[in-house]
Amino acid sequence: MPQEQSAIKERQDTKYKEPKRYKVIMHNDDFTTMDFVVKVLIMVFFKSDAEANTLMLKIHHSDQAVVGIYSYDVALSKIRKATTMARDEGFPLRLSCQPE
Repeated sequence: MPQEQSAIKERQDTKYKEPKRYKVIMHNDDFTTMDFVVKVLIMVFFKSDAEANTLMLKIHHSDQAVVGIYSYDVALSKIRKATTMARDEGFPLRLSCQPE
């Protein structure tokens, strides 16, 4: 008697890799006001008032600080939004993105 064939396929495990994460770094300059940096950290990066003030001081004293870690598209989007806000206010604020 021939073996019966079933219509059920065996599942194959596929390995998914998590997307790379990127650090968004805000750089210090002599022209962008501390209040504006805090405003950007709150509005674009959704930091609390206390966290935004702490990060702003870290940026001021260390010349740069990581303000968030995101997927590549989200990191670039936040950089564009913050840069646009800065240019609209006349500030030369600079942000960069590096792999984690």
